[in-house]
Amino acid sequence: MRIGVLVSGGDCPGLNAAIRGLTLRGADLFGHEILGFRDGWRGVFDDDAVRLDRAAVRGLAGRGGTVIGTSRVGPWQDGRDGVAAVGAAVERNGLDGIVAIGGNGTQTVAHLLSQAGIPMIGMPKTIDNDLGGTDVTFGFDTAVSIATEGIDRLRTTGESHQRCMVLEVMGRHAGWIALHAGTAGGAHTILIPEFPESLDDISAWVTHVRDRGRTPLVVVAEGFTLPEMDTEYSRKGLDGFGRPRLGGIAEVLAPLIEERTGIETRATVLGHLQRGGVPTSADRVLATRCGFAAADAVEAGDWGTMVSVNRNAIEQVPLADAAETLKAVPAARYQELRMLFG
Repeated sequence: MRIGVLVSGGDCPGLNAAIRGLTLRGADLFGHEILGFRDGWRGVFDDDAVRLDRAAVRGLAGRGGTVIGTSRVGPWQDGRDGVAAVGAAVERNGLDGIVAIGGNGTQTVAHLLSQAGIPMIGMPKTIDNDLGGTDVTFGFDTAVSIATEGIDRLRTTGESHQRCMVLEVMGRHAGWIALHAGTAGGAHTILIPEFPESLDDISAWVTHVRDRGRTPLVVVAEGFTLPEMDTEYSRKGLDGFGRPRLGGIAEVLAPLIEERTGIETRATVLGHLQRGGVPTSADRVLATRCGFAAADAVEAGDWGTMVSVNRNAIEQVPLADAAETLKAVPAARYQELRMLFG
């Protein structure tokens, strides 16, 4: 069989391990011919691909980023007929199908193409861990580890100056990174998109920490909003999918907290540091297993499915289970921590 593989959307640690897993199992075990399309769907439309074999993926398990590149180019972008364009590329390249590695947007696109008759298999990646149909996505563990280290480092400098430190992490619609990193780092307040909190409550928590003789540390997801905000904070224009580029809510909150509490407050935005660098061992293992499973699905002809993690077992679920499905932080998970804020 001859298959294509691409990465679409934001990068994350573990992508190269996933590509390596797919290639080793697909090419060596099943004899698949694998084409890696450069820069996501852009490579599909431009027939810009590289042949992937054991030699091409040697040593990739611990390497960050993606050797085949990614982009936010979409099949229906700029008025393009996505089904016709992808179908034509599949025919030109003699492909039996495409493996699409990505998050919500990518799996939704894969589902639409699959419904139109183009053989598709999805692999779940996103540092936000907000993709439906799977317990966890590779990239998440690394992002949490990086954010936790940020908390640890901010704590010592904050204590040295008796400052309140506000750390902003990624999370457009779901606060999984903030929740996990904040818990691991012992943050005094965790603010996530699913549950807006008032400035009065935030200030009260910060003040209570100070009054206990501690230095307040607040973790906030980029998509968090105060109740009076109509939408997420953005000052950087739109991304390739037409969505506001988020980032900076910590820099909005810090002066408001300082004004309300009288505590000197500093903001730090981690930004793309959470996406870069080498993946953790957990992400390397998970991504490799996902790559193996995608190769198995191709061999079995399980088109129209996505690789999924269910209680640590790897299985296939319909792409429809992931398409446009947001996995948000449950209220119970948030409330068990909120009771301890301050």
